[in-house]
Amino acid sequence: MNDESSDQAQTDGRPRGGLGRFFKRLMMAFAGLAAAGVAAGVAGYVWLGHAFNQPGPAEEDAVVLLPRGAGLASIAAQLEREDLVSNGLIFRINVMLDGGERSLRAGEYAIPENASMAEIYDILRFGETIHYPVTAPEGLTSAMIVAIVEEEPVLTGEIETVPAEGSLLPETYMVTRGTERQAVIDRMAAAQDALMDELWAERASDLPFDTREEALILASIVEKETGVPEERPLVAGVFTNRLRRGMRLQSDPTIIYGLTQGEPLGRGLRRSELDDVDNPYNTYQIRGLPPTPIANPGRESIAAVLNPPETDFLYFVADGTGGHAFAETISEHNRNVARWRRIEREAEG
Repeated sequence: MNDESSDQAQTDGRPRGGLGRFFKRLMMAFAGLAAAGVAAGVAGYVWLGHAFNQPGPAEEDAVVLLPRGAGLASIAAQLEREDLVSNGLIFRINVMLDGGERSLRAGEYAIPENASMAEIYDILRFGETIHYPVTAPEGLTSAMIVAIVEEEPVLTGEIETVPAEGSLLPETYMVTRGTERQAVIDRMAAAQDALMDELWAERASDLPFDTREEALILASIVEKETGVPEERPLVAGVFTNRLRRGMRLQSDPTIIYGLTQGEPLGRGLRRSELDDVDNPYNTYQIRGLPPTPIANPGRESIAAVLNPPETDFLYFVADGTGGHAFAETISEHNRNVARWRRIEREAEG
């Protein structure tokens, strides 16, 4: 039986073991293809990384604004459209390989000249957006501050109402493009509240007023009376001394506020306006404080009225240098006033 099997095997016409060699060669072919694929993949990955880190096409510093809700595809297309990257698809693939599809943030960004895709990727996920200053100077009315915010072109939206006088903190606020105007006004109001919380807790114990509102009223008068920072404590000292003694404040800016709501008068006050008893802001006629602030005071003016210096000054008048001459007595004050009048006449020629 063995002989017959052997003979049969030799008459089949197929060499023994031929099928095994075929599969071995097939597997070797597949292995070669796989190795070639891996090599091609590695080469492609290296090429993508190389392209991602090459200097970009931007020939000068640029700004890009990514809208809210933009996905990776639209961001990559925008970067290519604005000539910030040479190939949006390469940017997309590299970001996806890094798992950063959701890490790109909306906003306005500064892109340096020739920034690579990798650098732009880092800027868009880690960088600070461009900020713009919105400045509200000390001594402006709330309506004036609202007008400044309304005219700022990088802001959006409408302001609902003009805030109460004295309720906004004059400062420079940094904003991003697209910030709501009402949000900026709300920040100013919150900043004023926070400042008052801080300074009211540290106020002197013998002040001639009782409320935070009264402090803001007096601070606004100090703010309007002098533009010289080092004079604010002295002016605050004069007014607190006068309030303690029951003297009228006799502040010209309060009368002007009653006449114009804080807009420039454009001329000197008339005698009739000084004598007007119907103007509730006429501190030549009323005793104590006017009914509301006359402007938005800054930190220094608020701090000055909450902790005024110990002084005997009761009067002050312009001295011709931009500042004021202070006096303890009416006779000394009258001499200072006469000197100021001479300066005015000489200036008029």
